[in-house]
Amino acid sequence: MNLKNIALHIPTILLPNKDIDLTRWAVIACDQYTSQPEYWAKVKGFVGESPSTLNLMLPEACLESENREEVIQDIHRRMEKYLADGTLICQKPGFILVDRKTPYAASRKGLIVALDLEGYDYSKGSRTLVRPTEGVIPERLPSRIRIRENAAIELPHIMVLVDDPGKTVIEPLFEKNLEKLYDFELMMGSGHVEGYMIDDGNTISEITNGLSRLTDPEAFNKKYGFTNKPPLLYAVGDGNHSLATAKSVWEKIKERAEDKKAIMNHPARYALVELVNVHDPGLRFEPIHRVVFNVNFEGMLQEMRSFYTEQGSGFSYKTYETKEEMQKEFDKLKQHEQSTLGELLKQKSLHIIPFVAKDSHGLLIIKDPKLNIEVATLQSFLDTYLKSRLEASIDYIHGTGVVTSLASKPGSIGFYPPAIPKHELFRTVILDGALPRKTFSMGAADEKRFYLECRRITLLRFLAPQPVG
Repeated sequence: MNLKNIALHIPTILLPNKDIDLTRWAVIACDQYTSQPEYWAKVKGFVGESPSTLNLMLPEACLESENREEVIQDIHRRMEKYLADGTLICQKPGFILVDRKTPYAASRKGLIVALDLEGYDYSKGSRTLVRPTEGVIPERLPSRIRIRENAAIELPHIMVLVDDPGKTVIEPLFEKNLEKLYDFELMMGSGHVEGYMIDDGNTISEITNGLSRLTDPEAFNKKYGFTNKPPLLYAVGDGNHSLATAKSVWEKIKERAEDKKAIMNHPARYALVELVNVHDPGLRFEPIHRVVFNVNFEGMLQEMRSFYTEQGSGFSYKTYETKEEMQKEFDKLKQHEQSTLGELLKQKSLHIIPFVAKDSHGLLIIKDPKLNIEVATLQSFLDTYLKSRLEASIDYIHGTGVVTSLASKPGSIGFYPPAIPKHELFRTVILDGALPRKTFSMGAADEKRFYLECRRITLLRFLAPQPVG
């Protein structure tokens, strides 16, 4: 099997040595708890002086800190130190089978692989095997590029989905007798994780053959009822901007290379990710909520009315004395128990979005929306609104409780758009391209991938380039 045909690469993964406390080593993805610096303070206190991936990443909550450049330089130095002092140990070339327990699911199964960035394109209208599920925001890449382009290693928090309803690729691997690499509790009550080595040729062939079958053009188009659509094998669920960063750095490396042929064996051509079957029962799709700060509540609603009216949509809103009253009304509408609005919902010609402000709970009601999903309808307004108001800001939040708490403060408003059904994701991306930013979350914040495995992404004189496959 030519691995390039399925944008796959067999990586040499680095793991901490047996003396490292893995509970302190593994830290949640950098883009979580962005409005909760107290979370990261607790992590720092728990880690202490132990070797940890906390020393190899920059939480987005700290992205705008004054000493950011100093922190980035320290990250690069710590990476080199962990490589030199034996903290990180090379494993045999192969994949790692992962079984993650979360506070919400007994098991979520995944497979750590390296994807070929030559098979990935994050630009609008991408038709490659690897595609983003949400639009990449160029302004969010420079800081990430600054970290990666001088980094000795990469740490993945990227989760990439495959649409395998027959469960033919990942799930059968758990029936095999595999070498266990790690088995430990994750910090901050985030569950448990186990990892198993896959390095034998027969099992790797089974994996690659299974992925190849998912790209068969006839079977692919039959699955979705399309005609002549190019196959989408990997949909980037979490870490869209991190994978886009890896792609941007790789393109820079290619551009600067004198030997264009030899550079194609460079390790930065690949990115370490975890593959997850979108049909895995342990994978939950959660909505990502929005909180807007430094705004006038009544003024913002009037701006909404003007925005949607100019689009040719109807706009109104209702307020309720309590969250319970608002939720009861929203549930009735979703269940089509009110004939007029319910029928519009059924026909997808009405979007209803709950909101909360300091002294008010309510529902936004947009009739004849111009976009297909609620979060897109909301985000189209927010993008326009925030461009002209430099004093205002927005954060994207997992969990309704945090939204309610943040939006209870003066000058803030929170929105609760619903998530899309996970089984519709691939079809939506194939038809409409990347979704609006922060359309959905694969689980709550504490279900996100933890930094654990590493891979070298710089060349060493004594390391021969790995074959492309």
